[in-house]
Amino acid sequence: MASRVSKLLPLQVAAICYRRRGDAVQFLLVNTNGGNKWTFPKGSPDAHLSHSQAAEREAAEEAGALGTIEPRHFHLYLYSKGVFWHPNGVQEFVVKAFLMEVHQMRRPDESMRNPTWLSPDEAKRRLAKGREVKYARELHAVIDRALERIQFHGALWGTHSGSRHSRPAAHS
Repeated sequence: MASRVSKLLPLQVAAICYRRRGDAVQFLLVNTNGGNKWTFPKGSPDAHLSHSQAAEREAAEEAGALGTIEPRHFHLYLYSKGVFWHPNGVQEFVVKAFLMEVHQMRRPDESMRNPTWLSPDEAKRRLAKGREVKYARELHAVIDRALERIQFHGALWGTHSGSRHSRPAAHS
């Protein structure tokens, strides 16, 4: 996405939460505020936090997810809120997506969010439901890019079901 688009639209930050179950990857989705759609934990940036820290906060507040978040976003996507027949209409946002491996779950601060672990295909299906094709494609691309990144890290770090906590040796 062109950087000029991100300067024209309001910014949000999202935690793309995942966990490994054997060789499978699952994604954590939450209900939107209205409860009729699924989304990633996300919200507005905070002036006192980095964008990744703000995304990490959203994961904890909305989904009760605690883990390791990458310091840099791996993807930008368009997201919409609202409906055209309401006075405020549809508002588009550009969202910075940060990959977060979840290590622990707790009770979310926002009780109506219904955090749910899903396979990549089921996550795509739920993210698409009730959305215009344009935004569904944006969310599908987030899942695809996240899977590419998770698989790349797995190959780089030798991470698979047998060595989940393996990390590369530190280089000075």
